Amino acid sequence: QVQLVESGGGLVQAGGSLRLSCAASGRTFSAMGWFRQAPGKEREFVAAISWSGGTSAYADSVKGRFTISRDNAKNTAYLQMNGLKPEDTAAYYCAARPSSWYGTPPRDRYEYNYWGQGAQVTVSS
Repeated sequence: QVQLVESGGGLVQAGGSLRLSCAASGRTFSAMGWFRQAPGKEREFVAAISWSGGTSAYADSVKGRFTISRDNAKNTAYLQMNGLKPEDTAAYYCAARPSSWYGTPPRDRYEYNYWGQGAQVTVSS
């Protein structure tokens, strides 16, 4: 059984911070990350990290504000979100790729095979 369980979403004021967690079970992965989706919009890439080398990738819109990290022993990825803006409001979905991937993790959502249940992040102005 493969599961991705997300936690850490919530409601914050602009400029605030949240940390999302994604705990994986059932197997290991080559890359994990987050995509977000606002109402009426497509799911977009936020950040991802490779599991072995720890190489990370970020969307331009969050670079400098968000930091992705991982704990290999716990099979868990984290997304530290600082300086949150109202435009960050969305459902955030954890994603994982089970097959091999080397170097910078992929930004295409179709490269990921497993998904978490989603965590709502709402940023008020």
